[in-house]
Amino acid sequence: MMKTTERNLRRTLLPSGLTVLTERMEHLRSVAMGVWIKSGSRCETPEANGISHFVEHMLFKGTRSRSAQHIAREMDSIGGNLDAFTGKETICFNVKSLAEHVPIALDVLSDLVLNPVFGADEIERERGVILEEIKIDEDNPDVLVHELFTQSFWKDHPLGKPILGTSATVGNLGRKQLFDYHGGRFQGRNMVFSAAGHLEHDRFVELVAQRFHALLPGEAVLEEPAPETSARIILRNKKSLEQVQICLGVPAPSVTDENRYATLILNTVLGGGMSSRLFQTIREERGMAYSIYSDLNPYRDTGTLCVYAGTSSGKALEVVQLVLQEFRKLKDEPLESDELNRAKDQLKGNILMGLESSNSRMANLARQEMYFQQFFSAEEVIARVDEVNAAQVQAMAQRLFRPETVAVTLLGRLDGIRLTRKQIAC
Repeated sequence: MMKTTERNLRRTLLPSGLTVLTERMEHLRSVAMGVWIKSGSRCETPEANGISHFVEHMLFKGTRSRSAQHIAREMDSIGGNLDAFTGKETICFNVKSLAEHVPIALDVLSDLVLNPVFGADEIERERGVILEEIKIDEDNPDVLVHELFTQSFWKDHPLGKPILGTSATVGNLGRKQLFDYHGGRFQGRNMVFSAAGHLEHDRFVELVAQRFHALLPGEAVLEEPAPETSARIILRNKKSLEQVQICLGVPAPSVTDENRYATLILNTVLGGGMSSRLFQTIREERGMAYSIYSDLNPYRDTGTLCVYAGTSSGKALEVVQLVLQEFRKLKDEPLESDELNRAKDQLKGNILMGLESSNSRMANLARQEMYFQQFFSAEEVIARVDEVNAAQVQAMAQRLFRPETVAVTLLGRLDGIRLTRKQIAC
């Protein structure tokens, strides 16, 4: 049982190894449910890159008792919302419906997750859809620059590979591979079922146990070692772009790192909003970019802190220098108390507002279970944010912003731009 002060949380482990988590939110009329598989693109072999995402798509294309159209009609008839996504470390299938329609919504969700047929015609059709999805990302410069950055940052490691896969890998995935992947990963010990909304735990667990009675326990997916990072400078010329896209990043703490709250505050101060240093310096004071921000991507055993900006080719090197200047300032000077408090208030507001919907609470429950095997209440998290002091943020800046670990990717009309390791010292 999870301990909490203000949230009505329960946890049950079924004989199959499937963990069921619920949060009762009596003031709502709906329930958000999610089946989470502890497997994503980082668990793929190089030749099967994109298979997690392909399987996610295929599960909507029909089960042993429902066609794709049947699934869509059944959800629409109860006003339900069925969705899914694939990440580097998880695949999630989720549904939201009114409380009175939970049995139907749960029946559709469980059928979709447990009984896909992977019809040959559907596989070919969906392959075409995913190949178009890959082209959308290749045509979107800010997505493409992040993809290029990630591929070189975690070179030759599955974390560096695209979630969607490539045209070549998706083109080669066959029915047997999809079936085998589904059979090997969609097993009790590798799954979490979380729900939040107007529900009663014991009754809900009964419904889940009925629907998932045939689920095999299986084995949890083996976790491979953390990847090495490589601090490379990638200059990719693409004359069709009006701007130069800049991605500049460093290795950062994992999801569970003890100092994660100092990292969150550091990121907030650096580029986490309109009052952040990067936004104020590069956009407001100098007008050199429309879009500029920093973000954290934490994973099980590693992470990145990445700065993104889009600017003209004549200003690209100056923007890189201004970013590095902010890195240096964070290393050399402790935060003033008013800036530290502003960042804490911004972060606390984001955390609390992020828990306002049943969908986000359902996801929050699952992630805490998968990464921490315990639950932190909002009060505990906010207390941890409040405890962070300026010295801890400065120490984190000194840990992260080291010249030898900074990686940079520039994409666009580079017009002979040159960037050397010496130029990215911080």
